[in-house]
Amino acid sequence: MIKPSKTPIKLFIMNKICLFIFSILPLFCFSQFESNAVGGEYKFNPDNIQCITKKAKAQIKIELQKNIKNLIQQGKISQQKNSIVAPPSFIWPVKAKTFSEFNDVWAISNYVDHDNNSPDKLEDYNCGTRTYDTSSGYNHQGTDIYTWPFTWYQFQNNSAEVIAAAPGIITLKHDGEFDMSCDFNNSQWNAIYIKHSDGSIAWYGHLKKGSLTSKNVGNSVEEGEFLGVVGSSGNSTGPHLHFEVYDSNNNLVDPFKGNCSSGTSLWKEQPNYREPNINAIFTHNIAPSFNQDCPEVEATNISEQFLPNTAIHTASYYKDQLSGTTASYKLYKPNGTVHASWTFDFVDTFGSSYWYWTWNDLSDLGTWNFESSYQGQTVIKTFKIVTALGIENQELAKISIAPNPFENTLKLIGFDLNKDNYNMTIFNNLGQKVVEKNTFSDELDLQFLAKGMYFLKITDTTDSSYKTFTLLKK
Repeated sequence: MIKPSKTPIKLFIMNKICLFIFSILPLFCFSQFESNAVGGEYKFNPDNIQCITKKAKAQIKIELQKNIKNLIQQGKISQQKNSIVAPPSFIWPVKAKTFSEFNDVWAISNYVDHDNNSPDKLEDYNCGTRTYDTSSGYNHQGTDIYTWPFTWYQFQNNSAEVIAAAPGIITLKHDGEFDMSCDFNNSQWNAIYIKHSDGSIAWYGHLKKGSLTSKNVGNSVEEGEFLGVVGSSGNSTGPHLHFEVYDSNNNLVDPFKGNCSSGTSLWKEQPNYREPNINAIFTHNIAPSFNQDCPEVEATNISEQFLPNTAIHTASYYKDQLSGTTASYKLYKPNGTVHASWTFDFVDTFGSSYWYWTWNDLSDLGTWNFESSYQGQTVIKTFKIVTALGIENQELAKISIAPNPFENTLKLIGFDLNKDNYNMTIFNNLGQKVVEKNTFSDELDLQFLAKGMYFLKITDTTDSSYKTFTLLKK
């Protein structure tokens, strides 16, 4: 369960930025200036909404035992508990889709709570407090892996895939539930359950509706095989995977080994408690913002082309930024020389964070490179300064929609072109056309649509350029 914090964004003054000035003369000592870094923490599930109710969990266990009994009768799994078979050795169950624009797509919000008391009696495997409990007596019993950055954008674009952490047999599979939950709701989640050769079972919960593997109960899966897409079904405040493991005797198992978890690590390579990482770097034509209401899809405002001397926001998105560490950055001109080089000291430890710098004076035409380095990792983003932007960037970019989510009527704002040159099409989540208009309209009556997600495509019929919006009917 994850939910962006509504606390104000923290502003930090960056350390001194050193401009690198190159000429035909040797390199000289460079002047320094102060610049503002904007950003801060992006916090998930601050209200500690529990992933699954006791009633739902009990029902799942009943269904699992029923299916296991049937699979034993069919000869697809063994009836004997094989104590000599080693426990599974997991790989990480979330990965970026192929050709992702992200360097990585996930971060961890919560581990298993090893303190059975509540409320506010917390102890994760590392004796820390990266877990939660509730006043009703719920202690978090899995590992929550959320998508970051742009969590709902990732959901929309199937950016974060759930894969089998170990080979096994599908013993239970449930799909078809609403997958854009934002709060506690007692709804079922979309999930898949894999039984391993030692009798243990891994639960993969909160998956996106319709994304689950086409394989059925009784079919085998291999390590790393696609199981579904990270979603927000069931009790959830945003897209994430809830990964929960039970041994052959139906005892909860924490796959992580630490000072407060006496069991054996079930990971082939156990991730560190904190793993600093650059999940993405982007250039934006509008500053990034994460104040959207759930489940509104974030406007990423990612752009790779800019006019000279216009606002360019160079942004880095981090997983597990650590207090007392430093990130470094460079901005390269088209001729390969360094336009600017600077560092930024992290004051706080955050599970996920973002920081950006704004430039208004970049004028050299051609391809620029923005470089971000942190904890031994370097990521580079290219962008261009051009003399003119295409119609899809210049005119269609002016259009916005409101409100979103909407109930009956949708308004389009900022359109000042010849309406006869544009058509409009709305698709449902299955890609089927539900609305088609041959001319542009700045107000759409959509009360007849069922609740859910839709996609509005506005197309310029003169050059086939287009812009797409994600719509949420409530």
